Amino acid sequence: MSNLNFNEKGLIPAIVQDDKTGEVLMLGYMNAESIRRTRATKEVWFFSRARQELWHKGATSGNKLLVRSMWVDCENNSILVKAHPTGPTCHTGHKTCFFRELDKADEVK
Repeated sequence: MSNLNFNEKGLIPAIVQDDKTGEVLMLGYMNAESIRRTRATKEVWFFSRARQELWHKGATSGNKLLVRSMWVDCENNSILVKAHPTGPTCHTGHKTCFFRELDKADEVK
């Protein structure tokens, strides 16, 4: 893990992709401990930037992400997790967090 390029807060972005369909399910952030727990349990763990604590995906909803493989990009600054979702990934109940297309009406500030 020493070759990973964490940001100044000790975090690295992690994209989660459905291992069967290739669909992007979500983006979260991991720290060293959440990566260790993800590898050990084969279930995805993140670090919640809002709550400043480890977050086991599915602990509340039951909709877990079961890890099939983990990849690092060419610059060692982001992770791709290929996983099997046991239910909807998004807290809204959608299969993926990416269910809205950015359109002209969306304001960019």
